[in-house]
Amino acid sequence: MARPLNFGAQQEKINAWTVGLAAGLIEGAPIRLASEMARVVDDGENLHVLPIVTRGPTENLNSLLYLRGVDLAIINSDSLEEYRIQLPEIRQHVTYLLNLFPSELHIFVRPEIQSLNDLAGKKVNFNTLGTAAAYSGPLLFSRLGVDIDKTFIPHPLALQQMKKGENDMAAVVFITSKPVDAFLRGQWAPGFKFLPVTYDAKFEDYYLPATLEAADYPGLIKAGERIPTVSVSTALVSYNWPGGSNRYQRVARFSDHLFNRIDKLQVAGFDPKWKTINLGATVPGLARFPATQEWLDRQQRKTVEKR
Repeated sequence: MARPLNFGAQQEKINAWTVGLAAGLIEGAPIRLASEMARVVDDGENLHVLPIVTRGPTENLNSLLYLRGVDLAIINSDSLEEYRIQLPEIRQHVTYLLNLFPSELHIFVRPEIQSLNDLAGKKVNFNTLGTAAAYSGPLLFSRLGVDIDKTFIPHPLALQQMKKGENDMAAVVFITSKPVDAFLRGQWAPGFKFLPVTYDAKFEDYYLPATLEAADYPGLIKAGERIPTVSVSTALVSYNWPGGSNRYQRVARFSDHLFNRIDKLQVAGFDPKWKTINLGATVPGLARFPATQEWLDRQQRKTVEKR
């Protein structure tokens, strides 16, 4: 079939306002959030977002830096640590638009484990490679100074081994937004529990303090009890495109559409996480995308003027 005479012009027109968004694994939450954002910000020829299935949020930073056609990515903020040596100026290349949600560290252990030190030398599972737990989990344990026997098998299998006392599996580590279905649906004998992790200076670069409470896991945490832990930000980030460039303008238009239409994501049919979004929340270790900061500044001025 012959191409229309205006093929080149049409190709340029479509590509001018198409944004590539590296999201994550097909079964993960990030790809779902990316697809929902794409639906809401869609503006025909004026803005078209392409969510991209990838190996996971821990590799999306690599896609943002090096893969053609990727303008945005959903990452865990501590993935910056991987580039600290090979690309020391990494924070100059990446900016964030939105802190999507915190992913809390869950260290779930067998009854005989009473403290983090009890895990030294024991098997701890971090889910399959490419997941948030598989990247952030070992990094966090390194900072905690606990040397463990790391395994990377599917969490459902590791949980069954823990429950039955098989293969010396002592703990599983989840890094995801609470509550985790596996802990709500599972039946656990007395003594299975979450270990506390105290937030201190060694976590200040990429992490935030968090808690696990009875409201999150009523079958595992007593009423009124709060178990301290840490969380890593799952963030929507952009390459730091030069201001005024076409790539910058694409992301700026995406940013305005998303922030102006955020209420459309906070209704039934979309992921419940959107209802807890704080547009002003920061991401440790990164500066905000300039056009997004300008939008927030405009809203703040409007609020002040109304008073």
